[in-house]
Amino acid sequence: MVIETVHLGKRYGQLEALTDLNLSIEQGKVFGFIGPNGAGKSTTMLILSTLLEQTEGEAFVCGYNVRKDPKAVRQSLGYMPDFFGVYDNLTAVEYLEFYAGAFKIPARKRPALVADLLELVNLSHKADTYVDSLSRGMQQRLGLARCLVHDPSVLILDEPASGLDPRARIELREIIKQLRGMGKTILISSHILPELAELCDEIGVIERGRLIACGSVREVSHRDRGHCSMQVKAVANEEIAAFVLESSPFVSQLEEYVDGFRFRFDGTDSQKAELLQQLISEGVSVVFFGEAKENLEDVFLAITEGVGG
Repeated sequence: MVIETVHLGKRYGQLEALTDLNLSIEQGKVFGFIGPNGAGKSTTMLILSTLLEQTEGEAFVCGYNVRKDPKAVRQSLGYMPDFFGVYDNLTAVEYLEFYAGAFKIPARKRPALVADLLELVNLSHKADTYVDSLSRGMQQRLGLARCLVHDPSVLILDEPASGLDPRARIELREIIKQLRGMGKTILISSHILPELAELCDEIGVIERGRLIACGSVREVSHRDRGHCSMQVKAVANEEIAAFVLESSPFVSQLEEYVDGFRFRFDGTDSQKAELLQQLISEGVSVVFFGEAKENLEDVFLAITEGVGG
């Protein structure tokens, strides 16, 4: 495992910020951390980044113990906090060259490295622009480039899309996809839950310092909710479709949209087939019948209901 925590815990006096956290993230995977403010996401990331010492348990990055071998851990990862300061009177190039020097990158290699990083984050045209005059989205992308100056195999991104407009979020998401394609292992937290569903191989839901669900979006939602979300689209006889769906003992939470219906289905695959057959036999012109893309916000609300209440 590239990232692993074993019974990890952090206390502040009587406050349990993190309790018995066990995580395992494989090479090249993107893992999404979901949870409200104060749930323990940032605490975990700070411990993994060697910026905070745990109270109990152990944590490892690329096989290195974060408490016993912090220098090796820092060489193996790039950490991007939700907000980072910038330096006045430094251009984007100078900013990255400064950090390249901090990581002891030879001076002769820095110009090419910086040019490559600026191209990766789509900031080549801002190379000579002062950092403090860049937009929030551009500063976030520059911060991501800063995390990559020493070519770490692990990236820890704490709320990277925080405060960004929709276009800036899309640009950042595309860059993260490129990094995943390069084989980077990425731990990312975000409140923009649907975007995590698209980006991540696995998610972990944390609430009040405890990991309460972990796995793929599909595994987490099906295991903890015990049902699936279905979607039906029809081009004729929508009223009949609504009646058939409302009459089914396996259908609940029926919602009507402009082009169809979405509902919760508690039944087997055979019962799904029977429902589809019933719709068709009643004259409903069905153009789509299948599982709806999981809404990660619904998943989060469902599986955290009553936790720590």
